[in-house]
Amino acid sequence: MQKQDILSLSFDELCDSLVELGEKKFRASQVYQWLWQKRVRSFDEMSNVSQQLRDQLAERFFFQTVKVAKPQKSADGSCKVAFSLHDGAVVEGVLIPAKDRMTACISTQVGCGMHCTFCATATMGFIRNLSCGEITDQFFILDKFARENGGNGISNIVYMGMGEPLMNYSAVMESIARLTDTKGVGLAPSRITLSTSGIVSQIKKLADDGFPCNLAVSLHAPKDMLRSQIMPVNKTNPLAKLSDALAYFHEKTGSRITIEYMLLNGVNDSIQHARDLAEFTKRFPVKINVIEFNPHPKASYKKSDKQTLDAFVNFLKGLNLVVNVRYSKGRDIAAACGQLASKVSKGK
Repeated sequence: MQKQDILSLSFDELCDSLVELGEKKFRASQVYQWLWQKRVRSFDEMSNVSQQLRDQLAERFFFQTVKVAKPQKSADGSCKVAFSLHDGAVVEGVLIPAKDRMTACISTQVGCGMHCTFCATATMGFIRNLSCGEITDQFFILDKFARENGGNGISNIVYMGMGEPLMNYSAVMESIARLTDTKGVGLAPSRITLSTSGIVSQIKKLADDGFPCNLAVSLHAPKDMLRSQIMPVNKTNPLAKLSDALAYFHEKTGSRITIEYMLLNGVNDSIQHARDLAEFTKRFPVKINVIEFNPHPKASYKKSDKQTLDAFVNFLKGLNLVVNVRYSKGRDIAAACGQLASKVSKGK
């Protein structure tokens, strides 16, 4: 029998597996609690489980976990961690502190195949998808790090690290199910945000599957020609189809959609761009996150100056749109997405 990653199993699937081994169902509750509440990553640590069952579990299952390769803490309080995987690949996660929350930004793929021209991860290309265990372990490690450094642990998660979450749909949905399961971590779905570059078919699938969490779309340009230049995914998922998919998502779920818009100096930051962005949002309720670009050596873009940013934001607010500004953090620790992982994987 081929071994399975035990972290990918739902509670019901774990129950079925233990019943096959001749165990009572209550044993599944014990094992599940060890995995998702006590967060152990070896069967030997499950002290209230018989040695015989621990041996059987070890024969049938394994842990697909991650290890800390390189943590870096910024002067602004943010922390970036490079994680090494079982095959030597490297991904990264980020802790972002705010006044009333601690957010973890986690990765879903090694590299990314979306080829966005402003993103450091894009230069790596797509290497592979992460498993459910590899995704959730990033949360656990970052949560432990936050608590050990005087915080209250993670309150929010964004699937906004390396990779396109909707191109790893099954593992991402499994990870969200594990993290929101009240028998385990019990995180409220409203505390989780999935960020996508705009994969139309998968956004519709999210809607049909009754996606319980928040959806964010990295738009970054409000017209097809420009968006296709900076985000090649737009060539196969143009704005008209994306708009239809988002309208469908809102109709099915009733959820407000977050639009992420990163300002690039002289590229997408004019008042006309703001006007076109407002036009795009008319079909469904949104909040807009205007994001300050975090420069890195692999992109030629520059961040917009404060005057331009303020004018862009004030124009949108003048139209009664909900707008938040996300200033870049961690400039002193290679915080642009993909920078740290790229450095670690190359041994720098």
